[in-house]
Amino acid sequence: MPEWQRMLAVVAHPDDLEYGAASAIARWTAEGRSVSYLLVTRGEAGIDGLSPEKAGPIREDEQRASAAVVGVEDVTFLDYPDGTVAYGVDLRADITAHIRRVRPDVLLTTTGELTYGERSLNQADHRVVSLAALDAARDAGNRWIHRDQLDEGLEPWNGVEHVYLIGTPTPTHGVDVSDWLDKGIASLCQHRAYLDGLGREFDPEMFIRMMTAHGGQLFGSAHAVVLEQIQLAGV
Repeated sequence: MPEWQRMLAVVAHPDDLEYGAASAIARWTAEGRSVSYLLVTRGEAGIDGLSPEKAGPIREDEQRASAAVVGVEDVTFLDYPDGTVAYGVDLRADITAHIRRVRPDVLLTTTGELTYGERSLNQADHRVVSLAALDAARDAGNRWIHRDQLDEGLEPWNGVEHVYLIGTPTPTHGVDVSDWLDKGIASLCQHRAYLDGLGREFDPEMFIRMMTAHGGQLFGSAHAVVLEQIQLAGV
C-alpha cells in the first residue's frame, strides 16, 4: 500500500471492521499511523435476544473496547437506524463532515458489492454505507457541496487519495498481518454480546485465521488482510 499517516474507517456497524480488518489496523497503529472509526449505526438491531434499546449501548461499549485493543481511541457514532440505513444526501453530508474534521489521507470501508465470499448476500447497510463513503470522499474536496459546513468551520478536504475496500472479490493489495493475528482475534472477541447472540457456534480465532490464511495465499505471506484500492480522480 502507498504510504499514508491518517486513516478514517467508515462502516455501518460495530464488528464490521473486526470481521475483516482489525489485524491490519493493529499493525498500522503500532507503526505510528493514526486510525479513526466512524460507525453509521450502533448495531442495535443486531442481537435477536435483546431489544434495540438495550443492545445499542452494549454494542457501542463493545466497539470502543474492541477499537482500543488495536490502538484506536477515536470512535464516533452517527446513530442512523440499524438495518434500514438509506442512501441519500444527508448520509453523504454527515460522512463528508467527519472527513473534513479528521482530514485523513485514506479511507477504509466495506465492499458495496451485492454479494461477498461464496455468493452470500451482502447486508443492505453495508452496501449503502460503502457507496456513501466513496461519494463523501469526493464531496469533501468540493466547497460547493454541503456548503452549510463552511459556516461550521469545516473547510474542504481533498487529501483523500485512495479508498480501500474490505471483503472485496477483487483485491489489489494484501497487508501482511502474520504478527498481528492475536490482536485482531482479541478485537473481535470484545463483541461478546453480539457473538453470544448469534445462536450458533462461532470460533473467532478459527474464522480470522482461515480468512487471513486465504489472503496470505493470494499475496505471498502466511496471513494477510486483503483490500481493493479505489483511486479518487479530481473533484
